[in-house]
Amino acid sequence: MSKLILTHEVTGLGTAGDVVEVKNGYARNYLIPQGFAVSWSRGGEKQIEQIKAARAARELATHDEAVALKNALEGTKVKLVVKAGAEGRLFGSVKTADVADAVAAAGLGAIDKRKVEFSNPIKSVGEHQATVRLFDELSATITLQVVAAK
Repeated sequence: MSKLILTHEVTGLGTAGDVVEVKNGYARNYLIPQGFAVSWSRGGEKQIEQIKAARAARELATHDEAVALKNALEGTKVKLVVKAGAEGRLFGSVKTADVADAVAAAGLGAIDKRKVEFSNPIKSVGEHQATVRLFDELSATITLQVVAAK
């Protein structure tokens, strides 16, 4: 087992600044190469404090703001214009950054692309769902209206 400090939020494992213990292969082959974690050391407490301070600055200030953003996101459909073929299949797939940009363009507020998750990759036009983690245990489900660019 490897002891790591998370530098990014990892679904099912923890948030940035958490000290976690994972299997060696998971740490060596995924978390560390992807930049999601660094090895734990005794001098890491300073790094943990810096990570937590940066995370606090990025997070929404209060739970009330998060609830207001959740209501705004769930109350509207977000339109996303992408390149698609004749049968409605996309050239590539919708990325989390595309969703964050579409939400900002719709005037609903700024969300972090790292907090957007899809249950399945979006590779066709139509209505799709995405989940956005807003606050500790608060998530919003966005309805995406994916349309082909003309």
